[in-house]
Amino acid sequence: MTTDSVTILPPTHALTGQVSPPGSKSITNRALLLAGLAKGTSRLTGALKSDDTRYMAEALRQMGVTVEEPDATTFVVTSTGELKSPAEPLFLGNAGTATRFLTAALALGKGRYVVDGDEHMRKRPIKPLVEALQSLGVAIAAPSGCPPVAIDANGAFKKNHVVIDAGLSSQYVSALQMAAACGSEPFTIELAGADIGARGYIDLTMSAMRAFGAKVEQPTPSSWVIQPTGYTATDFHIEPDASAATYLWGAEVLTKGQIDIGTPSDAFTQPDAKAYDVIAQFPNMPAVIDGSQMQDAIPTIAVLAAFNETPVRFVGIENLRVKECDRIRAVSTGLNNIREGLAKEEGDDLLVFSDPSLAGQSLPADIDTFADHRIAMSFALAGLKIRDITILDPGCVAKTYPAYWDALASLGVDLVRNDSR
Repeated sequence: MTTDSVTILPPTHALTGQVSPPGSKSITNRALLLAGLAKGTSRLTGALKSDDTRYMAEALRQMGVTVEEPDATTFVVTSTGELKSPAEPLFLGNAGTATRFLTAALALGKGRYVVDGDEHMRKRPIKPLVEALQSLGVAIAAPSGCPPVAIDANGAFKKNHVVIDAGLSSQYVSALQMAAACGSEPFTIELAGADIGARGYIDLTMSAMRAFGAKVEQPTPSSWVIQPTGYTATDFHIEPDASAATYLWGAEVLTKGQIDIGTPSDAFTQPDAKAYDVIAQFPNMPAVIDGSQMQDAIPTIAVLAAFNETPVRFVGIENLRVKECDRIRAVSTGLNNIREGLAKEEGDDLLVFSDPSLAGQSLPADIDTFADHRIAMSFALAGLKIRDITILDPGCVAKTYPAYWDALASLGVDLVRNDSR
C-alpha cells in the first residue's frame, strides 16, 4: 500500500467470513536462521512473507545461503551450515528478531560482520546481549547500546557459561540458545534475576531448535543447557501468527460477528494466543490485565478496552516502551487523540477509561502509528465503532501482515485510501 492514510468506515453489519492470518513472524525468523545454520536443504512451509522475514532471508543470502521462494508461503533454504562474512553490512530494517538472533549466531562465525537497521532499530536496546557475548570473549561492539553492532568473530566462545539480563527481552536468551548449539561443548545460559520478558517465546525457540536436531534442556526455571549438536536440515511447517489473529478476534467481538481464522485459539503455541481468553470476555474484560506474557497483543486489547463496560489497567507492560516504538505512549496518545482523557499513563502502567458510548459517535482523529505495524492494526479496530478514524502510514503493516487492509475489506469493511501526493 502506497497511500498516506486510511480512513475506516464503521460497518453496519456484524463481520463474518473466513480470513487466514499469515504465518508466524516469530517462528518464521527462527526457522530461517536455523535452516541457514544447518547443512543441507530445508523446506519451510506456512511461512510469513513480510518485511521482517525478507530482511532475514536477504541477510542469509548475503552470507552465502541459498534462499528460494517457490510460492507465497514457502522458503527453501540450502546451506553449508556456515554464514560467511558479507561484503556489506547486514541491513535488517526494524526487525528485532532478525537483528538479535543474527548478532549471537554471527559471534560464532569467522570474520567481520556488521548488523544494522533503520532509524527505529537504532533506538532499540541490544546492550545486554552484546555484554553477554563480550563476557564469552567475543570481539563485539555496539557503542550506543543499540545497533549497529560490529562483530569480529573467530568461530568460538572462550567460555561455556553465560549470565544474561533478559529483563528487556526474551530474544536475548533465544539468540544465545540458537547460537550455542553450533559451539564445541555443552553450553549453559543462566538468567541474571528472575525477570524475563515474554518467557513463552523461549519455548518457541526450543521447539524450533529441536525440530532441527538440537538438544536443549531446562534444568531450572532460570537456566538452559544446550548440547553442541549443530543443526540438521529438515522440512518445517510454521503455524499462523497469533499476534495477527488478535486483530481478527477483536474485530469479531466488537461487531458481534463470526470470523473463522482456520485455527482454534488453543491450537496456537505462541504466547500471544493467551489474549483470546481476555478478548472473549469483552465487553466485560478484567479490571487489571497483566500483559507481561502476551506483549504484542496489548495494543489490541487496549483499543478494545476503550469500549469495555469498566475501566482497565494494564500492568507488566514496561517492555512495550522498547518495541518498534514506545507502545505505551503510542496507545495512550492515540486513545487521547480520539477523546481527551480516554487513557492515562501511570508509571509503566496504562489505564484505559472505558466508555461503551463511544460506539456510534463521530470523533475525527488522525492516528499517528509511529511507523509501528501493531499500532496501525490495533487502532483500525477503533474505526469499526467510531466514525472518522484515520490511520496514518498504513503501509507500516507490511512489517508482519502485508494483507491486513485487504483482510478487513474482505470482511466487508469499507476503507477510504488517501494519497496526499
